[in-house]
Amino acid sequence: MSEPVSKWPFVGMGGMAAVLFLYAASGLLAPPWAVAGLVAVWLVAFVVACRWWSRRPGWVPFLPVALVAVWFAVVNAGGAWLGWSA
Repeated sequence: MSEPVSKWPFVGMGGMAAVLFLYAASGLLAPPWAVAGLVAVWLVAFVVACRWWSRRPGWVPFLPVALVAVWFAVVNAGGAWLGWSA
């Protein structure tokens, strides 16, 4: 008998898609080099999420939460110290 499929990797990948939209839309606030850096961070996290899909399915939803915190910190730091504004 097979084990039931966990829903958590699917939830996490849905969150990853939402965070990609957030990172890509950061071009309204941040310069292109910062958006490229954020997207690079997202790509690394996406690879990690894919690797965790089978090995640690319960951990995948925490990646988008961490990425939102990173985005918030980067955009706020850029606004405060580098003068980024809409």
